[in-house]
Amino acid sequence: MQVWKFGGTSVGKPERMHSIRNLITSDDQQKIVVLSALSGTTNALLSIADSLKSDQPDEATEKIEHLKAHYDTFVRELYKTSDGLTKGQKIVENEFSFIRSLTRIRPFTLKQEKELVAEGELLSTQMFQAYLEEAEEDAILLPALEFMRVDADGEPELDYTERKLRELLRTHGTRKIIVTQGFICRNPRGEVDNLKRGGSDYTASLIGGAIRADEIQIWTDIDGMHNNDPRIVKKTFPIRALTFEEAAELAYFGAKILHPSTITPAKMFGVPVRLKNTMDPQAEGTLIASKTSDQVFKAVAAKDGITALYIHSLRMLNAYGFLRRIFEVFEKYKTPVDLIATSEVSVSVTIDKTDNLTELMAELRTFCDLEEPDYDQTIVCIVGNFSADHAGIALKVLKALEGIPIRMISYGGTEHNISLLMHGRYKAEALNALNEGLFNLVEA
Repeated sequence: MQVWKFGGTSVGKPERMHSIRNLITSDDQQKIVVLSALSGTTNALLSIADSLKSDQPDEATEKIEHLKAHYDTFVRELYKTSDGLTKGQKIVENEFSFIRSLTRIRPFTLKQEKELVAEGELLSTQMFQAYLEEAEEDAILLPALEFMRVDADGEPELDYTERKLRELLRTHGTRKIIVTQGFICRNPRGEVDNLKRGGSDYTASLIGGAIRADEIQIWTDIDGMHNNDPRIVKKTFPIRALTFEEAAELAYFGAKILHPSTITPAKMFGVPVRLKNTMDPQAEGTLIASKTSDQVFKAVAAKDGITALYIHSLRMLNAYGFLRRIFEVFEKYKTPVDLIATSEVSVSVTIDKTDNLTELMAELRTFCDLEEPDYDQTIVCIVGNFSADHAGIALKVLKALEGIPIRMISYGGTEHNISLLMHGRYKAEALNALNEGLFNLVEA
């Protein structure tokens, strides 16, 4: 069995749903098909939630009716028969009836917001399943809320998913196509929850790991992971193969095609992940697996919105226990650290979560000195095969960036990553410089 996931742009138009049907039925391979919400829907639902949280139900109602009009048009173009259209219209009416009911709830809490945002995936999967039924395909809808659950920390319970899926597949496992929702799940209280933005990739990987799939395919609107950001750098190329570790680094440090958490379940069970292009199904895409080529430099990515903290010990030399105390503070305020650089008496760290920055810094000042943080920083990450027997790697990277001020360097933590911190204003210049210096690609 394979797991195929289609993102919002891949299901964003009726003709694209038609194309997906052709893709998933083009061979006899049994598939679990994971769908995101239609493109634009999640943002629209979050906007409705903002209006309700601001106690503006009339504004929310106007936004709801605008979104419903889009779905009304969508179903008229999706279905080919009157029976199919009737089913599609009933799905839209039922789900929007629930959405409207949320406008009457006071106060509008996070619980209702999560129920509202889940409607995007509930709509897309029901509509697609009804379309497959109209086309007389051997398909069934398996609700993710029946097998996907997170714990109190918001982390997926893979054992629970594996057990529940095994039970459900004993009943429905003979069906050729099994459709389910990405992103949505339940929490320990049984309430509707989610895997955060981009979580449909994560859903596909969790399912793939749980069932020990032959392969997980992530279908988007780009032909695989590229060696650089094509929105900023004109000359890029798709990478044909990456290791799990390389792909995880790229996803975490800004490669938008893949959700950062996706790789973990796939790597845990050795399930290959293939990135494919819905708009160009014949394109080779990118294969993520245990082994890859020996190419030294694979790709570059960048992560924005970084804050750098500079911490100095008050005890000066031989201050044992200093690092432990620092990271106890970060743990207390649930603030992950991206990069770290140390000297005998100083530590520099970067973070991208600043919700508790004021409190965190106040506690750090009880036992160390702090410089003024640097805001609006960017981490540029170079990924590849940087094993110890490869000479000159750091030199080539720094040579490419010789005209750009660099605030911090992280090299040696893994054999796959060199990360550099710089002000965000230098991001585009750095990505283009690395494209030329590492891959010999120069804009015409």
